[in-house]
Amino acid sequence: MRFLVVMAAFSVALPLAGCLQPLYAPAGFGLDSAPLAAELQSIQVDEIPQRIGHYVRNELIFGLNGTGSQPPPRYRLMVTLRERVQTPIIDTVTGRATSATVIVDAEYRLVTVPQEIEVTKGIAFNVASYDRFSNRFSNVRAARDAEIRNARVIAESIRTRIATVMAARMASAPPPVVPN
Repeated sequence: MRFLVVMAAFSVALPLAGCLQPLYAPAGFGLDSAPLAAELQSIQVDEIPQRIGHYVRNELIFGLNGTGSQPPPRYRLMVTLRERVQTPIIDTVTGRATSATVIVDAEYRLVTVPQEIEVTKGIAFNVASYDRFSNRFSNVRAARDAEIRNARVIAESIRTRIATVMAARMASAPPPVVPN
């Protein structure tokens, strides 16, 4: 009986075996083994103002091109951030906030460099909470740690969305002609 259940599950799963392809897998054409990685490395990230912008930009640069190489830019990524802090819990005795929530919205836009043709755009956001104490310096450090956590999550979200769009574009593009 158990054998029949296993065989039935296997026969249902077998037709789906070739449907999934890893996002960063080679596309199977040309001589380059990682065309998506090369496309992501050719993205230039514009300056983003404020401290949280600095964190997001650094995370994006590392996530898109962690190799340190500087290929000629083919794309330009523009990011606009909006940050706000909410204090949802107030201590009734002291009247001070006991926690805070840092909310960051990132509106991004990826365009081609010479033609300024829009490739993709979207909004990524993240929420990070931290506890507040009577020590002012610990509050400042906790708020900065929340900003850094937000920056990492937002940069990873933007990178994944861009990689998905680029992979779809590469899959729909005709394979390049390889000279013999």
